[in-house]
Amino acid sequence: MGEKLLCLSNGHGEDAIAVRILQRLQEHPQTPELAALPLVGEGRAYEQVPEVPIVGPVKTMPSGGFVYMDGRELWRDVRGGLLGLTWAQWRVVRKWGKQGGKILAVGDIVPLLMAWLSGAPYCFVGTAKSEYYLRDEIGPLQRQSWFERLESWSGCVYLPWERALMRSKRCLAVFPRDGLTTERLQEMGIRAYNLGNPMMDGLEAKPVVAKGEQGRALTILLLPGSRVPEAHRNWEQLLRAVDGVQQAQGNRPLTVLAAIAPGLNLEPFVEALNAYGWQSTTKGVPGVDDEQAQRFSFNQGLLAISQQSFADCLRQADLAIALAGTATEQFVGLGKPAIAFPGEGPQYTAAFAEAQGRLLGQSLIRVPGPEQVADVVQRLLQDPDWHQLIAENGRRRLGLPGAGERIAKDVLQLLFGVE
Repeated sequence: MGEKLLCLSNGHGEDAIAVRILQRLQEHPQTPELAALPLVGEGRAYEQVPEVPIVGPVKTMPSGGFVYMDGRELWRDVRGGLLGLTWAQWRVVRKWGKQGGKILAVGDIVPLLMAWLSGAPYCFVGTAKSEYYLRDEIGPLQRQSWFERLESWSGCVYLPWERALMRSKRCLAVFPRDGLTTERLQEMGIRAYNLGNPMMDGLEAKPVVAKGEQGRALTILLLPGSRVPEAHRNWEQLLRAVDGVQQAQGNRPLTVLAAIAPGLNLEPFVEALNAYGWQSTTKGVPGVDDEQAQRFSFNQGLLAISQQSFADCLRQADLAIALAGTATEQFVGLGKPAIAFPGEGPQYTAAFAEAQGRLLGQSLIRVPGPEQVADVVQRLLQDPDWHQLIAENGRRRLGLPGAGERIAKDVLQLLFGVE
């Protein structure tokens, strides 16, 4: 049909969300010519859609995309060529707009601004911001310092200049990450649509067995994050937490599933397991359909490290000990509790955990450190009513599966007039 759509995204989680939408677009008989440009990192997620070419320069920066966490990280990125990379990417986007292409921006203000500067019609999938950071269904959240209260000065989590980019006549739709954010943007005159969050696509939850069943193996998911060396430091802390849970649970069988990002070297993870007494085993670990998974045992516990069965790990686990970003949100969206404590960063710091706690509400249970995890696990096992509240909260904040397909349908209709 001669039409073209460029997908801009900025970060690993954003790339993954973009891929889910692109996959649904590919299924449509009248889909436009598709292309992608990951603005942060190398865009490995786009390998899942090999027919969609990456049409501009990509590069992994020293910060890994977390420049907003620390001014020193930004300076390291500038020295690593950030300005030259951004300029080269901008030239690609501008050329795309001049040639009559259209744009789908996924992420935060960076792809949104790029889309606006292109001169092309565009849609925006807002993955980074949520009204839940500022309020819940009852009202504004209590914030401690004047600086924290300043975050809500404009009456919306999206700042006036971000809303201006969304109000542009060329911005034909905004797809926020949840219903609360959609309602606020609609009140401010923005064409926002509540279609759900694509990060939940393909993650249907299995029924959770009653928590009072003390004889059943408790299944815990470990999420150390995807960035090294931070993930290795987080892993050490997670194993300390598991050690405490094993001691507290006594003779109850324990199954531990570790979802490790593809591409990470597993050697440091295995070395840490050995240091904590876990021994390699050939025993099967329930819930992991991954021939490459490495399996370990210790006392009454079985543990599997998998880099291929992320969705299975999320589905099978009863609860998670999580020092991750997007993966934690996906787990909570299945209606399950996650326990978190601050790591050393640069991503999963105390400030990040606090912000994630506002985003996810009571589904994320924050404790000071790994030593306190066992007590929370015990309380969760003894309180089915708490579980029910957590389940309802998680599903409300992350939405139902199928958002990728719904967004793809609207993008085709609004940008290309395809029914």
